[in-house]
Amino acid sequence: MATTTTTPRPVSPAGAHIGTAPLRSTAAASWITLGALLLRDLVVLRKHLVEFVLRTLIQPFLLVFVFLYVFPKIGQSVGGGSAGAGDFATVLVPGVVGISVMFQGVQAVALQLAQEFGFTREIEDRVQAPCPVWLVAVAKILFGMIQGILAALIVFPIAAVVHAPGVHADFTLHWPVIVTLLPLVCLTFSSLGLLLGCVFEPRNIGLMFGFIVLPITFLGGTYYEWTRLAPVQVGGFHWLQVLTCLNPLLYANEGLRGAFTDIGHMSLFAVYPALAAFALAFLVIGIRAFRRRVLS
Repeated sequence: MATTTTTPRPVSPAGAHIGTAPLRSTAAASWITLGALLLRDLVVLRKHLVEFVLRTLIQPFLLVFVFLYVFPKIGQSVGGGSAGAGDFATVLVPGVVGISVMFQGVQAVALQLAQEFGFTREIEDRVQAPCPVWLVAVAKILFGMIQGILAALIVFPIAAVVHAPGVHADFTLHWPVIVTLLPLVCLTFSSLGLLLGCVFEPRNIGLMFGFIVLPITFLGGTYYEWTRLAPVQVGGFHWLQVLTCLNPLLYANEGLRGAFTDIGHMSLFAVYPALAAFALAFLVIGIRAFRRRVLS
């Protein structure tokens, strides 16, 4: 009976048969891992969607409810009269969107990192993924950006309609500014969340809100336009206007006023470069802090 012999195929040093599909490159494997990390986070977000929506809405809803509904009802409207209340509503609503995006960046990234560096130790599993450590940090930032964009989409329609009768806000949507500025704002505050989550120990998260988040919120132009700070001066020096220029939330809120309204705002030629500079600084410093934290 005739027998046949088969010649084994030569094997490459890496163990893969020559002639088969090539091995996946390191870069391709890293990007696939990044997608898997994001998909995992999105699945978790979907399972906790109600919690996310409630967390996103409570603070901005209370702000517009008190300032734009309760105050006009009891005759204490900010700005005085229906026209003044309407002008204040036009100023406030973009600011509410801005602080909602900021809080999402901090909560979605910094607080999550505090848990993963703390009692859950989940970060140890993530950094064992087949990708560079810095890409794990990028996945955190991208997930924070997604939550920030979702927060803006949820908050703006609600904040734009929760007004007392007679209070009319004036909104004009400038879509080229919206679609370019909003992702940049989300990137800035997600990167800030990464930096804060790596710098502050889990036991000191309360200090982070007291010394970082609250000053950013109240000095970020949420309730007023930057140009209105001009009367606050000492010896002719507009010290508060200069001080608030160090606040990334100011540029976010001023840019969002340019995106949602026609009222006066800081020039977008100043807003875009400033936000890009803050985003780059937070991103670089945050990734370095993340590497030191997980490799120590």
